Amino acid sequence: MPLVSVVVPAYNVSKTIHDTLDSILKQTFSDFELIIINDGSTDNTLQVIEGVRDPRLQVFSYENGGLPEARNRGIARATGEFITFMDADDLWTPDKLALQVSALQKNPKAGLAYSWTCFMDSEGKSFSKDFPCYLEGNVYPQLLVGNFISSGSNVMLRASAIESVGLFDRTLKSIEDWEYWLRVAAKWPFVVVPQYQILYRQSATSMASKIDVMEKYSVMVIDRAFANAPAELQGLKKHSLANTYQYLARICVTHTPDAEKLQTGWENLQKAIRLHPAILLDKKVQRLLGKWMLLRLGSPDLSQYCLEKFGQMNPKNDPRRNNLNQEKTEKNILEVDNQIQNFLNQGVL
Repeated sequence: MPLVSVVVPAYNVSKTIHDTLDSILKQTFSDFELIIINDGSTDNTLQVIEGVRDPRLQVFSYENGGLPEARNRGIARATGEFITFMDADDLWTPDKLALQVSALQKNPKAGLAYSWTCFMDSEGKSFSKDFPCYLEGNVYPQLLVGNFISSGSNVMLRASAIESVGLFDRTLKSIEDWEYWLRVAAKWPFVVVPQYQILYRQSATSMASKIDVMEKYSVMVIDRAFANAPAELQGLKKHSLANTYQYLARICVTHTPDAEKLQTGWENLQKAIRLHPAILLDKKVQRLLGKWMLLRLGSPDLSQYCLEKFGQMNPKNDPRRNNLNQEKTEKNILEVDNQIQNFLNQGVL
């Protein structure tokens, strides 16, 4: 019986599924089974999968049930001591499985291991590193405030942790992964692998078009989570909502920032500030506000600089290249902050 079960839901992903499977099959850790749930694909996803030959690979086809249900179907098929999920358009660094297995084996009380995320453009050519997070142990209060896991392709769970909290909520059309991690965090310690190992593909058009859906289900998940949270954590709810609205604002400002999206982004950012004014002390929020101001009020040259520099997607940020250390990343961030301050001092705005 394999030590690890890798579950990959697949729905109409013929353009990306081959690279995703290649990323999994080239892991340095090899004691795993690869369970693909074909979730009623209507393109040639299944044909692409059938072209991949590996004895660890198993394919199961169902009528379309949505992402949470596809993960649940994969869990039902899994036999490993550890279970991990991979969306069919994301990638891993080759050591992802090895280091997460090691982390859980060294921390036998932990129910979940997570790594750091690197955001990837739709073409898989440019990358932007998420802020590193070192939280571990009892992370329930911090996870209530915001989803630092970042993507559904990140975590590795003990099968016993999954058994203790149940399955994914198939009624959720968004944010179902955060809701699940919260249930795990309420019962199990987490452990972190402090390396960028998850390459999370983002489609600008897709994300920007789902703001309303994301808001609806984010608020639903937050309401449910705090209904079950202990009394001493109830004071975190406004902070949690504020983080949700600043995230929605960031999507609007970062992806396809036309006039309408900039206005929506500003409205969401205002909601965040009203809910939790202290959020203005967060560096991420300060940069978001600065970017919005430059795009909305600045000159064309300034706006162009902003688009090129803020949260820059760059091929050099690919963690598989291993040629951009954290010190250089922080230096680049400081450069952007200083340049913004120069613009303000010069009265450009």
